[in-house]
Amino acid sequence: MQLTAPLTALALLVSCLNSCAEVPTPHAGTGSRLSPAQLDRVGKRIWQNECAGTVAGLTSWNSGEEFASLGIGHFIWYPQGRSGPFAESFPPLMAYFASRGVPTPAWAQGACPWPGKAAFEADKNGNRQKELRSLLSRTVTLQVEFIIARMEAALPKMLAQAPAKDRAWVQTAFHSLKATPEGQFCLIDYVNFKGEGTSSKEHYQGQGWGLLQVLQAMGERPDSRTPWNAQFAEAAKRVLSRRVANAPPERNEKRWLAGWHNRCDAYRQSL
Repeated sequence: MQLTAPLTALALLVSCLNSCAEVPTPHAGTGSRLSPAQLDRVGKRIWQNECAGTVAGLTSWNSGEEFASLGIGHFIWYPQGRSGPFAESFPPLMAYFASRGVPTPAWAQGACPWPGKAAFEADKNGNRQKELRSLLSRTVTLQVEFIIARMEAALPKMLAQAPAKDRAWVQTAFHSLKATPEGQFCLIDYVNFKGEGTSSKEHYQGQGWGLLQVLQAMGERPDSRTPWNAQFAEAAKRVLSRRVANAPPERNEKRWLAGWHNRCDAYRQSL
């Protein structure tokens, strides 16, 4: 896998950053460089986490959600006139593909054309979803690049949002995690899984559940004897348990908690 975007792609992404929500810009950063084999495993693990590693899972609409979930990262796509507490990430992914010269269907460059889950499922074997699955199954490398770029762009956003007393710790924890392949996977997977934690919309009862909140939670129980990725796993489980406790009852988020905790426990594994 190559993670060096051409200069023209970078320029386009910088332009998009001002006009498209959450379009990340890849840039150099300190940390361990992942080998091609490790990058391949990152893509496969994210695909497994989100889609059970199947091509069919690349186009999904989860029960109780108001958006389609697409690609190895289950990137969010809202129908026309709909929005929600979670940041939309599929349109920025399409913009990223365009910046890298990858043709995308014209109909996939606006709002999600299916108004809800029932319409989406009825069209599961239609030409549009087949076209999407074909595109997404052959662009796994670019999707990994997109997620890594989002992770790289997260730190300044988190530092801007974090209370002054937490900023030094957040920066230390972020760079310490980036120093090992396993720590990098924690950052890459979690920012795709639950976001940066910097959007005021992504809170229940005033408390978020994104990467920022996990790094803050690590600072509440620092342990120099435990590897950073294992500390991250435990902090993420605490943050996600808090999210479920704070969630509106009608969302019934308890049904997901065991799976979320299993995903976090896997952060302890070697990459």
